[in-house]
Amino acid sequence: MSNSREITGGCQCGAVRYRVASLGRASICHCRMCQKAFGSFFGPLVHVDDLTWTRGEPKVFSSSNKVKRGFCGDCGTPLTFDFGKSEIAIGTLDHPELAPPAIQVNPTDKLSYFKSLHGLPTRNTDDEPSISGFVAGIVSNQHPDHDTQNWPEDDQ
Repeated sequence: MSNSREITGGCQCGAVRYRVASLGRASICHCRMCQKAFGSFFGPLVHVDDLTWTRGEPKVFSSSNKVKRGFCGDCGTPLTFDFGKSEIAIGTLDHPELAPPAIQVNPTDKLSYFKSLHGLPTRNTDDEPSISGFVAGIVSNQHPDHDTQNWPEDDQ
């Protein structure tokens, strides 16, 4: 998948930012290594071309003899999956809607309850005053979904 808009992203704290020329096929990987690396039910990844680090660089962990995983050394955000080709974590894109998953891989490690998650009840914060008050009081320290000259902004 290619897009004419500049494709950028980065970690949660803003210490590591990147730009890519284009996006390829997006997937979700159910392997146990991705589950642990993302701390989630699966690893959402997308192939990229011409990955350039525009602020900082990730630290790297060799999760196997064939795969290196990049992550922010400051906040821990999983960023890359490198097996000789570059992939980035979909959620780190400034516009993750650009990379809808097209395939699931390693289904033998898929958690048994994954297929029923869509049927779980939902809770809207507006429905519960105690929760909506808590959420309204949150001040995010997360980097915004766009490049910034300086980050944190008070480091000018």
